[in-house]
This record gives sequence, C-alpha cells and structure tokens, in this order.
Amino acid sequence: MTSTVPTAVHPAGEETDRRPITMFGPDFPFAYDDYLAHAAGLGQIPATEHGTEVAVVGGGLSGLVTAYELMKMGLKPVVYEADRIGGRLRTETFPGCDPALTAEMGAMRFPPSSTALRHYIDLTGLATRPFPNPLAPGTPSTVVDLKGESHYARTIDDLPQVYRDVAAAWADCLEEGADFGAMNRAIRERDVPRIRELWAGLVERLDNQTFYGFLCDSAAFRSFRHREIFGQVGFGTGGWDTDFPNSILEILRVVYTEADDDHHGIVGGSRQLPLRLWDRAPGKILHWAHGTSLAALHDGGAPRPAVTRLARADGERITVTDASGDVRTYRAAVFTAQSWMLLSKIDCADELLPIDHWTAVERTHYMASSKLFVPVDRPFWLDRDERTGRDAMSMTLTDRMTRGTYLLDDGPDRPAAICLSYTWCDDSLKWLPLPAEERMEVMLKSLGEIYPGVDIRKHVIGPPVTVSWEDEPYFMGAFKANLPGHYRYQRRLFTHFMQEALPAGKRGLFLAGDDISWTAGWAEGAVQTALNAVWGVMRHFGGATDPANPGPGDVFDAIAPVELPED
Repeated sequence: MTSTVPTAVHPAGEETDRRPITMFGPDFPFAYDDYLAHAAGLGQIPATEHGTEVAVVGGGLSGLVTAYELMKMGLKPVVYEADRIGGRLRTETFPGCDPALTAEMGAMRFPPSSTALRHYIDLTGLATRPFPNPLAPGTPSTVVDLKGESHYARTIDDLPQVYRDVAAAWADCLEEGADFGAMNRAIRERDVPRIRELWAGLVERLDNQTFYGFLCDSAAFRSFRHREIFGQVGFGTGGWDTDFPNSILEILRVVYTEADDDHHGIVGGSRQLPLRLWDRAPGKILHWAHGTSLAALHDGGAPRPAVTRLARADGERITVTDASGDVRTYRAAVFTAQSWMLLSKIDCADELLPIDHWTAVERTHYMASSKLFVPVDRPFWLDRDERTGRDAMSMTLTDRMTRGTYLLDDGPDRPAAICLSYTWCDDSLKWLPLPAEERMEVMLKSLGEIYPGVDIRKHVIGPPVTVSWEDEPYFMGAFKANLPGHYRYQRRLFTHFMQEALPAGKRGLFLAGDDISWTAGWAEGAVQTALNAVWGVMRHFGGATDPANPGPGDVFDAIAPVELPED
C-alpha cells in the first residue's frame, strides 16, 4: 500500500516543511546532489596524469557514471563488460512486437529522493512519468486479494478498516521504535549532527534485529493478523514479508528517506540512461577534444570483454586479464560489478583486498527476484464493467503465486504490457524451474481466479519475457540486503574508497556499485558509490577538489558511518 508511512511528524498547528528530501543518509549524510550541481565540478588531477588509463570493471549504471566522470577529469577509462551495457538497468523488447513496447526486467521505479540519479536523468535528457504502484495517485485502481477475498480500491479509504489499522500500526511502530519523525525531518533539513546523533543510537541498538523482530517488539503490531497483512500488502511497493529476515536497519534507510514513495519510471526504459552516458560528449572536459565520448575512447565503440582475472603487479598496480586473453596493467581500477564475481567468475589474487574486506564480500546477502511480462493489444484493463462500474482489471496485490501484477500503458490506442508477476526471495525461487511459457500459464490461472470474467489471454500479442536474477550468471541475485549483524561488513565495503590508511600494496582498486552502497536495490546507491570511487581515484592520482566544493572523502571524518566495536 502507499501512504502507510508518515512523511513527517509535527506538533499540532505547525506547518509542514516540504523541502526536497534526498536519499543520502543516515549512514553517510553527504549531499551528492549539491556536489554534482556545483560549478567547480568534482575535482581535478595534475595535468601530468591526463590521458592515464583507469580500468572500470562493469558497464552498469555505477560503471558508466564512474567512467563518465573520470573521462571529464582527463583520465582514460577502459570499461570492461561481460554481458551488455546497463547491468540491472535492463530494458527488454518483445519478440515480434513494436520495439517501442518495453519491459523493465530490473530497475523500473525511482523515487524523487534519488537526487544524484536525477542529476544524470536530467543531464541525458530523459523524461519520467508516474509509476503505477498500488494505490498511488496515478494508479487507476488497485485490487488487494488475500485468502480468497478481493477488495477493489482507488485509495486506502476504500479498503476495509483492518487495512487502515495496519497502516496506522506501521506508522506507530516506526515512531516508537525508530524516531521516524525526528530522523525524517533531520534528513529533510540536512541536519548532519542531528542525523548522526539519532542514527548512532539506533545502529547500536538495532544492528542485530530482524525486520520481523522489530515489528514483534512493537505494541502497535501485537496482532499476528496485522503482521501477516502487513507482510503481504506492506507499504509503498507492496508486500514486504520477503524482507522480514533482513536487518531492520535496511528498512529504516528506505522509509526515512521516503525511497518507497511517489515513484517514477523512465519513458522508453531505464537502460537508456547508461547507454546515453556511454555516447554522451560532456560540455566541459579536460585533456580530451571537445566531442569526446566514452564510446569514442574505446576501439569500435564497444567496451572490452569480460574480466577473467585480477591481480596486483608492482605494489599498487592492477593487472586485468579479459576473455580475449588481453592483459593490461593499470595504476588504478574501479570494480563496479556484482561483488560475488570476485569469488567465482573472476580469478582474483588474495592481495587485491584486505582480508576483512574479503570477509565482507563473502558475507554479502543477496535477494532473489523474478519478473514476467506479456505484451497485450491495448490497456483493456481500463474497460469499465457496466454491472459494477469498476475497471476490468487493476494493479493487483495478492497472496497467490503472482504476488504483484502491474499494468503499464502508453495511451488508450497503443499496445501495452502487463507485468504478470514480480516476486522476491522464496516467492521468486518458486518460479525458477519453470520456463517462461509455463510461468505465464500458472500466472494466468492465478489471475483468472481473481478476475473470473476477464480473458487476459485473448489480448496477448506476443511471447512473454522473463528473468530470475538469481539465475543470471553475472548477477546471482537482484540486489544486496543486509542480514542482522552485517552492519560492520557493509561499513568496510562502503568506506573502501578511503585508502590513505591502507598499506601501499592494498591501494588502487576501488569498489563501487549497488551492493557496496547503504541503499542497495536503488539506483541512487550505485550513483553515490560511483562518485565515492571517482573521488578516490582522483586522490590516488594526486588530485583534489575545489575548496568551495569538497567531495565525500574531504568531509569523511565529519560524516563517517558509525563504527561499532568488533570485540
């Protein structure tokens, strides 16, 4: 459900401050959006280093942001990509259908609090539109179907009282157990001392707590029935029971920053963003001729192939072997691919990382996720049932196999797409053995029980497309989600870009990407960690930021993540 989390808590009569919130905290409250917008830029390197090659492993969003910004500084990024540019920003077309009809197999919805991501969306000239989450203002209607009973709604007030009770319980639970109002306001006001004060106590108290345990400890959720409904219907994007085993700190990062509210999708597909960064010639660039792009810096306009081996040479240098057999040595490299690749697909020397960082990589926990889309002739779900006055079909949340069904159109007279099912974790694993056609048959059967008078099949105009991210060889999961007790591991990975305290033989390789961030599962985290890595590479080559626009490493001591004792 949407609107189940209070966006601010204020004394009676006080006007609400609606300054834009940003997904920059609470672990590392650095204003990445201000850093990106500043006229001074992200920093400079000595002219003697211009043209130096830097390896960037991974051509997803984090890799492309890293490469783009390093190119602007006058370095020569060499991008390696095993599959296709875009990573988990994967937009697919339907075989035999209009290529303008697309399916988002990975990231598909982005909150306004993703302000650093928004910088690049605007930079590349992409348009966005509201995403049809359950009960969102732009969603025509929503059906909640639990235990064989369906409820049709346009707003939460159309649902039975128990759903409003669950929404109120969640708001009360957040306030009593996690100082929601105070933290949300501090993040909105960018009050760093207050954020750090509140978060330090919460990390110490809650690092070992699961999401479900947090609910159970709340008087507001003493009812198992309420916890069950909340798990299946949830808040923002739908049911969250698949997150119940995860650390409550992961959930708090989402709700404090309103990351689950007011989502938008990218018109034409999210993969356009990394593709446009690949081809874009920056307006301001050092060393390289005006009109230079990442594509122009690569032979044939394509990235290098998959990395097969990483090792160290002569101390800080990084040797990269790729699938073609080519071996190159770099003074710096940024690894943005899924971190488990360092344990499996890529032959890695132990000397690449400190031993505690290897432990953190090995302990990273990933969520499974599956989707299946079908193309249809038109948005038939907007047909009105003359008997009931309701839409023929709605955005659907259910405890049946499909769990979440999304209806996506581009106008009344154009072909449309249905995400028949979007599932996570155990619900995703149930689909794993089935090919796309068999998945579709099971999904149509489930939806037929919810909408017995609607013949979805007659509107289908092409074969389904599907993904199970846990079965993707270069991903092995959809996104990172920390388990209780994993805070220390995440801190090691996120702060790895600060390398001056590391032994000389452990410097020069920088980690970035979705699973390095504090807000995994959101493209914003991929962008933020890319900017951290860019700052680290800049410093590694003897560069610096303008004093008027300090970078994340310059202010690290003032905003560093809480450090918990290990003994």
